Amino acid sequence: MTERLGINPYGRLSEPATLVIERLLPGPASRIWRYLTDGEMRRKWLAAGAMEEKAGAAFELVWRNDELTDPPGHRPDGFGEEMRMKSRVLEVQQDKRLVFTWGESGEVAFDLKAEGAEVLLTVTHRRISDRANLLMVGAGWHMHLDILSAKLNSTKAEPFWDGWLALKDDYDRRLPA
Repeated sequence: MTERLGINPYGRLSEPATLVIERLLPGPASRIWRYLTDGEMRRKWLAAGAMEEKAGAAFELVWRNDELTDPPGHRPDGFGEEMRMKSRVLEVQQDKRLVFTWGESGEVAFDLKAEGAEVLLTVTHRRISDRANLLMVGAGWHMHLDILSAKLNSTKAEPFWDGWLALKDDYDRRLPA
């Protein structure tokens, strides 16, 4: 379905420290919204963590990437079974836009736009600290969104870690140094 609108599954830089990545997903937007805001639904493709849908609300994202696919693939050295990050909701427009902080300095926006029976999800990750982080973030969003798409389409995603490692190399070749 992604080809219909010419959507490239790879993220692109809209400015030096901002990555934009899109996916065309089966709707409606309210379904995608639950996968963004409900901690148990978000845990299935990205990270757990209860989130109040209110600007200013603090929350914590809890990644357990080994649980996202079966099998999980080979986790690279230096990555633990769990990672946690404090965040804060910045903007909420139900079924349309969610923005929250990414740790201390970054920001992520999710924009939903109906495209017939499908929904265009645009993820914009701002203020990525450096190239090494850009490659990790690019591969991470790409793989997590592939898993979300698989969940929504009732298909099976490739093992998380194997996909992430391959995508990290792809992003190294695709994004300007």
